[in-house]
Parts: sequence; C-alpha cells; structure tokens
Amino acid sequence: MVEQGIPEVTGGRARILVWLMHKAFIVTRGMTMGVRAACFDDEGRIFLVRHTYVPGWYMPGGGMERGETALQALHKELREEGNLEVLGVPELFHVYLNRNASKRDHVLFYKVHVNQTAPRAADYEIAESGFFGLDALPPEITQATARRLQELAGEVAKGDYW
Repeated sequence: MVEQGIPEVTGGRARILVWLMHKAFIVTRGMTMGVRAACFDDEGRIFLVRHTYVPGWYMPGGGMERGETALQALHKELREEGNLEVLGVPELFHVYLNRNASKRDHVLFYKVHVNQTAPRAADYEIAESGFFGLDALPPEITQATARRLQELAGEVAKGDYW
C-alpha cells in the first residue's frame, strides 16, 4: 500500500536544502556515514519511500549519529521511515562512497527481511511509502536504487560509488 501525503520539495529548493544539510554536517561530523537497506517482506516485495525534500523513490535509511552503531542506526531508520521491524540478522551487502552527497559520505548498504507493524503515515519527511513487487516498481525510482537492485540480483557487479 502506498500512502499519499505532503508534496515533495523539488528542483532548486530541494538541492539547496540537501546542500545546507551537508554544510551543517561538516561542522558536526568529520566524515559522514549512513545506512540504507533493501527491505523485503514475506512476499518478496521491496519497501520504498518517497521523501518530501528530494525527488524519486529510495530504499529507507539515513545518517549515523555520534555514539550510534551501524545496526542501531539501521533499526532506528527503518522504524522511523517505515514502521519496519527487522526479522533475523541484517546482511551487510556492500559499502559505497556517496559522491552525490559529499566527498566524505559513505553508505553501509544492508539486505534485510522485515515486517511492517503499521502503515507509515505521510509527514514532513516521508511523502509516500509502500511495498512493491520487483516487477512493479514505481517509474520514479532513483538510478542508485535501480543499480542496487541490479547488484542484489547479481545482474551487475557491485560498484564502489552510490
């Protein structure tokens, strides 16, 4: 199910917002590191989110805070962005340099099996979210999301850059 919600910030305003966020991170973080996950349910569908501040559909995730482990961050982001609980042990799939964010941003990418405890209502951060069959993905998935799915399926080699 996909939740309808708050319209996303698009174009130049979105780029400025992301740029400002990363400028703030320079002051508060020496190097940025985040987590993102391919979250599959019992039916083999993948969970995707559409943010209000950038265009496209993404796999859920976010930045790690000081004093937070990668797995703590992963569980927190999946809970916050999708009301998802991780079943079993997350599988670290690969580590990427995210040059789109900055020259010092890294992403730990996991593959996880999840259960959604309740539908995720739209808010100021998440415009829409839902589970999608791999043969029925929304047309607006990001290039990075599409590439990660190809890597997970073994269709292309793992890259080093997000």
